[in-house]
Amino acid sequence: MKEEPSISVVICTYNNAATLERALRHLAGQRDADGVSWDILVVDNNCTDRTRDVVHECAASMPVPCCLVTEREQGVNPARVAGVRQSAGAWIAFVDDDCMLEPDWIRQAGLFIAEHPDAGAFGGQVILKWEHEPPPAYVAGYGYAFAETRLGDVALARDWLVGAGMVVRRTALVATGWLDGQCLEDRIGRRLVSGGDVELGLRIALQFEVWYAPHCVLQHSIPLRRTERRYLRRLVFGLGRSSHDVAVLEWNSDPKGWWRHAFGRAGRLAADGSRKALADFARWRAAFEPVLALAFAAGWATGMAAFCLVDRRDRGIRLGRLSRVHGQKSRIPGGPLGAPRA
Repeated sequence: MKEEPSISVVICTYNNAATLERALRHLAGQRDADGVSWDILVVDNNCTDRTRDVVHECAASMPVPCCLVTEREQGVNPARVAGVRQSAGAWIAFVDDDCMLEPDWIRQAGLFIAEHPDAGAFGGQVILKWEHEPPPAYVAGYGYAFAETRLGDVALARDWLVGAGMVVRRTALVATGWLDGQCLEDRIGRRLVSGGDVELGLRIALQFEVWYAPHCVLQHSIPLRRTERRYLRRLVFGLGRSSHDVAVLEWNSDPKGWWRHAFGRAGRLAADGSRKALADFARWRAAFEPVLALAFAAGWATGMAAFCLVDRRDRGIRLGRLSRVHGQKSRIPGGPLGAPRA
């Protein structure tokens, strides 16, 4: 008789009590999950709002154990590490506090685990739910900035995953060494730092099977403030910089060739951004946002400049670090992050 899969749902949160409550209510509504052993662990990352009250109130109506732990070091990475270390499931599902799981998400995750015994991680469909429909015209084409993932109804092998709804096998995560130290930061408080979840998924993908699980569907809530021009520019800029930093870590060719690659990609990203801005202006002026169109390229260029300024020895340590550690060839040209492909 097969042992039922065990999943710990880990939710890291910082002052988002209202959206956290909604996320927990959706978890409370999971159905037909009798074949899965699961529990919920919320990581309070120095919240000063009603987070603790929300968790205690929701826990009373949960069909499974729901507990709260505190992580004092600010940031998504330390909060996730705390969640992993204090959870018990053979699988860890990282669910953002603004995500709403479909009622059969746990059941579908259990089925996928049973059908893919060699998987190291998987992630499902991430559907964007805008607070105000439709979003502004200039937002079109930037779904990747909000972790949108809609790749059809067939399971697919992947090279990396978004953080929203990422499910990882505990033994695979431990084997990557990620728990002992991360190379890239992720969001810290309200700072729009990114790349940590991509590093996590990439490390697993370099050693294990990583999959897209189409029947694990969640909705990612996007409030109006996150569609404002200034916010979106900062978000896309941060993704551009993080894409550069991830590409540095996964570089697996001649170190002298890195700068040729980096400058070449910067030029292609800038050209693509310029073409997008001009096309938006010609087609529909309401979508014209030249600063946003060039934000990803600007982020990549800023990452290059910062990398150039670090100590030469440190550059040597960073360049190709993941490829060296895991002894495998990188499979993600130009860096992941769902970014524009040049």
